[in-house]
Amino acid sequence: MTPLLDRIADHARLRPGSPAYTFVDFLGADGDPRVCTWGELYERSIRLAQRLRRFVVPGERVAVLAPSGLEYVLALVASWYAGAIAVPLFAPGLPGHAERLAASFADCDPSVVVTVAACAAEVRAFVGGSTKIIIADEAAAGPADADTGWRPGPTEPDDVAYLQYSSGSTRLPAGVEITHRNLTANVDQLVGTLTGGRPRITGVNWLPLFHDMGLLASVAVPLRAGTDAVLFDPVAFLMQPARWLRLLSGRADAYTAAPNFAYDYCLRRLEPADLDGLDLSGVFLWLNGAEPVRAATLDRFAERLSGAGLDRRALCPAYGLAEATVYVAGHGIDRPPRALAVDRDRLAAGEAVPADDPAGQSVLVSCGPPAGQEVAIVDPATGEPLPDGRVGEIRVRGANVARRYWRREEIGGWLHTGDLGTLLDGELFVTGRLKDLLIVAGRNHYPQDVEETVGEAAPELGRAAAFTITVDDQEKAVVVAERSRSAGEWHPDQITRAVRQAVWRRHDLALHDLVLEEPGAIPRTTSGKVSRTACRNRYLEEKTMAAQDA
Repeated sequence: MTPLLDRIADHARLRPGSPAYTFVDFLGADGDPRVCTWGELYERSIRLAQRLRRFVVPGERVAVLAPSGLEYVLALVASWYAGAIAVPLFAPGLPGHAERLAASFADCDPSVVVTVAACAAEVRAFVGGSTKIIIADEAAAGPADADTGWRPGPTEPDDVAYLQYSSGSTRLPAGVEITHRNLTANVDQLVGTLTGGRPRITGVNWLPLFHDMGLLASVAVPLRAGTDAVLFDPVAFLMQPARWLRLLSGRADAYTAAPNFAYDYCLRRLEPADLDGLDLSGVFLWLNGAEPVRAATLDRFAERLSGAGLDRRALCPAYGLAEATVYVAGHGIDRPPRALAVDRDRLAAGEAVPADDPAGQSVLVSCGPPAGQEVAIVDPATGEPLPDGRVGEIRVRGANVARRYWRREEIGGWLHTGDLGTLLDGELFVTGRLKDLLIVAGRNHYPQDVEETVGEAAPELGRAAAFTITVDDQEKAVVVAERSRSAGEWHPDQITRAVRQAVWRRHDLALHDLVLEEPGAIPRTTSGKVSRTACRNRYLEEKTMAAQDA
């Protein structure tokens, strides 16, 4: 196994002028591309590594506090060349995530911070005077930064490459130790199962580079074969999601990756004019992961963009998590996504069996077979393996699975994912999070199913979070939902009645409370997922404060 890092020198020697990473700056330069070739990547990262080595020794941490861009990629590569452990974070000021950044930064205790000139002031204010700050912009290098002639030796596969901090949807951030062996293995697994053997591929992605899927898809995959990647900022996507499609348009053998919510968001924001001239026939992979994949989203996306050449077989539901580097299973690109309608009551009881009545069904989407890894479905209480069709905890074992959490417990042989799912015909179907499961009056309900019902009952609503609270020693269901930014007339009473009736009819579940909020009010993780835990905590805090004021 040749570590990915050691391949950069070969790419620089064989194709020095070929693009490696291109950053399209929609926020500061009106969509102007900045290109870094393989030769430039090697030389610039070596020079930055030489600067880092004055302040870090192998095994110390280098935190990257910067927005997405070429300098972010350089900072990661330079940290690895210097023998340090990279910590991909984000610049201070990301709305709603100051606490997570502070906790992650304190936990990793870096010796050096790498940022860019545009963020230097806010980074200095955040870090204080105790940590060395290096500005990665090329213009920041002075006469003292001349090439010293130092070059790195071979990479040790079992050295820790980076700490991947969890998104914080269920607990405080924990740094997963990803070794160079883990990273190389997972990229091999992804490329081997999802690219169809294409020798030249181009990634087009906006996911933040501190996110596990963003780092793998945008940074790591191109290192394997010396292919190129096109990046742009997540904020630029949120402002105009059509930018994503335009950057993919007309490219041959292109791939991209995003969570399910992004596909929905793109559909909601697209205007008819955005589709003019689009050619998506060259996109062979639309990876959909990082949160539950919805069959309805896949259907709508395929239908809306079929006229632009989108191939339904390129839609790829996938499953992964940070502790497995990121990628565990993917449906593949040789056939359309597989959806299975199962009986909702039997699913709540732990069995996935076909539904006889459409009114009582839940639709599960296949995430395909494991990608060169072992996946087991077990009883979460006893650890006993369960037969196909039974729902239990998903456990994973493979070369891509991390050994331990930074300054915390070891993961061991089998990774306990905390996710629920089942295996059918060798394919993995994910049903939900073990900790998020709603247990009311002895019955299990999956929160994402309830949230989907809320959205169908009231199109005026955007995101929703379903959770339980304890009232008089009994678990009660609560839903907090946001008003959609595109909502027209707003009639809260009608919406409340429609939602309550729909949840009762479809799930036999009475809502204890339904809270309607303004757009953007529901807490999210840094990867954009709804944080049900944070939403529940805030709901309880607000109720406590209201009771004290009464």
